[in-house]
Amino acid sequence: MNPRRRLLIASVAIVPFALAGCAGLDTMAALLGNQFSLSQMQIQQSLNGNFPKRYDKLGGLISLSLMNPRLSIPADSHRMRVDFDLGIGTFGGGSKPNGHFALSSGVRFDARTLGIHLDQPAIESVDVPALGGAMNSTVRGALNAWLADYSRDEPIYEFDNTLLGRIGSRRVGSTEIANGQVVVKLQ
Repeated sequence: MNPRRRLLIASVAIVPFALAGCAGLDTMAALLGNQFSLSQMQIQQSLNGNFPKRYDKLGGLISLSLMNPRLSIPADSHRMRVDFDLGIGTFGGGSKPNGHFALSSGVRFDARTLGIHLDQPAIESVDVPALGGAMNSTVRGALNAWLADYSRDEPIYEFDNTLLGRIGSRRVGSTEIANGQVVVKLQ
């Protein structure tokens, strides 16, 4: 076979592998530097795996269910927004959506969980038609208690062993939201 033809065939065969390798170059190149970014899609996948969640309050008299998280990170903002379907019930009910809840938040790294957590989350809106559409003090109290517990204890994104291996001996110095992504800066 002609050497040029062999080179052409080999080149064509290698192109798909080279293109597949390029997908990870941004993360890999960033990890060789002092920061890396987590996309909205990466965090959304993590949220999808962690919900629905159910919380019983007042000894089970009130149940709060949060499901179907939807993340958005506006490119011009330093806060993310997470919308949830909300189920509120009494005596063990509340597993079906009967309302909507939205929060905005910054982000922080927690060395204890090796993950990204909400930082200073704020309730943006609550709509529960069964309660007249407005948030009453019971719902506000339950949501604020959940937000405090969740942002303290549960990451929205956990670093996996592969990512921890790439970080190596470096430490996370800070996290921020920039250009529609979560940026993790290393020291």
